[in-house]
Amino acid sequence: MTLLQSGTLATLDILRKDGSRWVLDAAGEEIYMNVSDAPDLEEQTAVEVFLYINRRGELTATAQLPTLTVDSFGWAKVIRFVRGEGAYVDIGASFEVLVNEADFSQFADLWPQAGDQLYMTLRTDPGGNLFGRLVTEERIQESFTFADESMLNQNVKARAYRLLPVGSFLLTDDIKRIFVHETERQHEPRLGEEVDVRIIGVRDDGTLNGSLLPRKQDRLQSDGEQILSYLKQSGGKMPFTDKSSPEEIDEMFQMSKGAFKRALGTLMRERRIVQQDGWTILKS
Repeated sequence: MTLLQSGTLATLDILRKDGSRWVLDAAGEEIYMNVSDAPDLEEQTAVEVFLYINRRGELTATAQLPTLTVDSFGWAKVIRFVRGEGAYVDIGASFEVLVNEADFSQFADLWPQAGDQLYMTLRTDPGGNLFGRLVTEERIQESFTFADESMLNQNVKARAYRLLPVGSFLLTDDIKRIFVHETERQHEPRLGEEVDVRIIGVRDDGTLNGSLLPRKQDRLQSDGEQILSYLKQSGGKMPFTDKSSPEEIDEMFQMSKGAFKRALGTLMRERRIVQQDGWTILKS
């Protein structure tokens, strides 16, 4: 009985060609690989392969090496998400792998979509069939890349790997760990969704704090444009000023009173609005 296992890499010798398949020596046993996987190989040479169980329940090899194995973690692109089943992902091999729906949030709007990428590993069931398993926080704590002060104020691309009410945990492509508190995001990213995150803190342990909000000057401009748009649609005046209640401002503009006052102040300094008798008026 071979000691080779599904989900692992191995270097095997090619014994011969049998029709459309290569016959490989697997520790004294013969296993097959499609010639189309590696058409330029020759007999009596060695080849690195990935082992898996095919649909007939046989241990099979492919020369299309995946981005992850049962012994390693890597990124896998989501092909589709099927309700009641889970996410089917591309691991770089010649077949798809399923990550069970039970591994994801109970909220469907946070499920990964096609094109998102998951940081994960492979596992096998008792029959050797492969399935995906998302990375755990314990594993990340053991293996993330240490970040230094040079990253402060940088903008980087990252993907969510863990979602909690208190905030989102993200990973960069090179596995730097970023935490985004709930107050530093306008909406919660999906698992595996790529976002642009600004680094606002570098911790002593080499992890990062980030923000998904625009920089202050960008927020002021965006908030100001929203107010101007409302004024133009309201005939040039509105019954909202820096004296309005936080509840009124949030209901109408979905922004805090502090942000609203800062935007009004900027617009008044630019002489684009005035406030009179409880009204904000657009200057012509």
